[in-house]
Amino acid sequence: MGTYLPFFIFAFILFALGVGLIIVNNFLGPRRYNPEKYIPYECGLDPTGDARIPFRIRFYLIAVLFLVFDVEIIFLYPWAVVFENLGWFGFVEIFIFVALLLAAYIYAWSEGALQWE
Repeated sequence: MGTYLPFFIFAFILFALGVGLIIVNNFLGPRRYNPEKYIPYECGLDPTGDARIPFRIRFYLIAVLFLVFDVEIIFLYPWAVVFENLGWFGFVEIFIFVALLLAAYIYAWSEGALQWE
């Protein structure tokens, strides 16, 4: 417990500061209620139409591709940190990993998933 004491003190100070600032804001902050504040806001334009319009599948496909490639790239950093300890096994392993990533990228590109229309 003794080694974690500074961490707990710091966490308590941050928590108290966050709660304290919210309380101070509720007491001292301006209260100007306006009906326009409570309408949905979309990129500076007034909302029109129904909010339940269907999105094209391309939107979801691009979002999933971004997540896949973004998360996969995150795995490269820990590998790079311990690269010297892994030797040839680590090199072959990451080569296969990057080859699979490249194959997925080429497949997505050939299917037209990355074209903006």
